Amino acid sequence: MAKISVCIPTFNRQNLLPYAIESILQQSYQDFELIVCDDGSSDSTPDLMSQYTDNRIKYIRHPQNIGKSNNMRSGFDAAQGEYFIKFDDDDRLTPDFLARTAAILDQNSSIDFVGTDHWIIDINNVRQQEETQENSLRWGRTNLTEGIVDNLLEVVFINQSFQIGATLFRRKTLQELGFMLPNIQNCEDNDLFIRLALAEKKGYYLPELLMEYRYHAEQQGINRAMPYLFDKIRYLENYQFKSEKLEKVRQHRLAETKLLLGLRLIEKGDNQKGRKLVLAGKSFSTTKALTGLGLSLLPVGLRGQVFNVLRQIKG
Repeated sequence: MAKISVCIPTFNRQNLLPYAIESILQQSYQDFELIVCDDGSSDSTPDLMSQYTDNRIKYIRHPQNIGKSNNMRSGFDAAQGEYFIKFDDDDRLTPDFLARTAAILDQNSSIDFVGTDHWIIDINNVRQQEETQENSLRWGRTNLTEGIVDNLLEVVFINQSFQIGATLFRRKTLQELGFMLPNIQNCEDNDLFIRLALAEKKGYYLPELLMEYRYHAEQQGINRAMPYLFDKIRYLENYQFKSEKLEKVRQHRLAETKLLLGLRLIEKGDNQKGRKLVLAGKSFSTTKALTGLGLSLLPVGLRGQVFNVLRQIKG
């Protein structure tokens, strides 16, 4: 039985998936199994996977799309290793990721997961030094020192410092928590880290750039933004923190998310739901809320043009 289970969920990424797979095959630590779970891809992913003959690679293909978190769960359910990591089909692990993180779990049985820092890379696999530094600063990793994180709930909720694709877990710890929530497309990683912290699990931070996170065009756009905002509201409404500081942040983020989603819905012509969410989120910005309510009175075609003008002004 392999010591580490690596899971790569994929969907229509035949152009990028090989880079993710090769990053595992080239690890300095070779005691692993690699599970590629395919969420009903309509491209040539099955043909691509048929070319791999390494018996450590398992390919799970769903005949139709079952959803992001459900696909991830299928890979987790198939895992047999003592340790587990899931990372996306457009990202990569550096050659020493498994060796460096597994060593920490091997040395201290009380640690439940080890997270690292990561590079930002572009569509051509080129590391972006400035963007990487800005990303580490933005998510609070520059303020973290190596070792077990004391204020874990604050770190994973307020700062969101841990990136799930750059984190190696004890599989039994994830089993205790049920891994990812089913039937959710976004924020499933944020939710998992919150549940780990609330369950008083121990997280270790390793301040080394051991993973590569890719920025590219497919991650952008209103069609991706709206489902994300819906799921973010669901995620934020799942909790009510005892800490006044954490609860204030949660309420603030919830109001912001409702306002943003309400504005998106108004732009697309769904006035009823949009106005309701805008009013629920007006505490975040009264000015934006009033602007959105005003724009909801315009014809749909015209309001779209006005929204675009406002975005350009903001930009």
